[in-house]
Amino acid sequence: MAEDMIRADGLVKIYKTKETEVLALQGLDLTVEQGELTAIIGNSGSGKSTFLNMIGGLDRPSAGSLFVAGSNLFTMTEKELVKYKRDTVGFVWQNNGRNMLPFLSAIENVMLPMNLSSTKHKHDKAMELLEMVGMSHKKNNRMNMLSGGEQQRIAIAIALANSPKLLLADEPTGSVDFKTADFIFDVFTELNKNGQTILIVTHDMALSKKVKRVVAIRDGKISSERVLKEAYADRLKETNIDWREEDTQDEYAVLDRAGRVQIPHELIESIDLNDNKVKIALKDNEIIISKP
Repeated sequence: MAEDMIRADGLVKIYKTKETEVLALQGLDLTVEQGELTAIIGNSGSGKSTFLNMIGGLDRPSAGSLFVAGSNLFTMTEKELVKYKRDTVGFVWQNNGRNMLPFLSAIENVMLPMNLSSTKHKHDKAMELLEMVGMSHKKNNRMNMLSGGEQQRIAIAIALANSPKLLLADEPTGSVDFKTADFIFDVFTELNKNGQTILIVTHDMALSKKVKRVVAIRDGKISSERVLKEAYADRLKETNIDWREEDTQDEYAVLDRAGRVQIPHELIESIDLNDNKVKIALKDNEIIISKP
């Protein structure tokens, strides 16, 4: 059985100001196994970016527990957190200005994280990573000489510079064309085949429909999961499939550790409830939820 790469139990995050408190995560439970490629989806304000930042060591949880690669993010000292961010996680941001330093060339950007570690043969490894993302021919180019898609491909190479156990990507295809998005997804798929654990936050419908496991966050909790249908598992590179339109995944509601389940708003609206009470009955081995 694969080991857990991420284990979040009852995760809570509260942001406080002088006047208000915002509950960004409300008891989120999630386990991601080592070697998984998982996507997280959700509307703005759902808590998905907050969760990604906590896994990346950029924000501290308020309550619950969070382990990544066996490390307890609640009990880390600042020194341990710096080492964790350097060695355990790699981050690909949607905003390329956060991925690259504009006054360095592509290869210098890839080598930069290695200068903070004990990595040997830095130049050779940087060239291997640029080759992997199809950007070795642009190794001497600076940021202003690269398109958005080229910058994002180099950002993946930078994130992999110190061989992280976990690769995090925040909207990696959000600002590129369909062809580049397909290439980026192919890079992630190839990395995953070689054992890299990857967690992606995305709004890209075509990308999310190709991922074997998609977790939906709503109101600070996991509300549902989608799992790629077996019929599509080996067809990811087929160009005749319209990944935006075809029904490629089965969707499941998720029970939290207290036995609670989130019912999609459209289903609740369809039974025209007058208040917040419903009837629950067991019939023919099925649980039925209905209007009183």
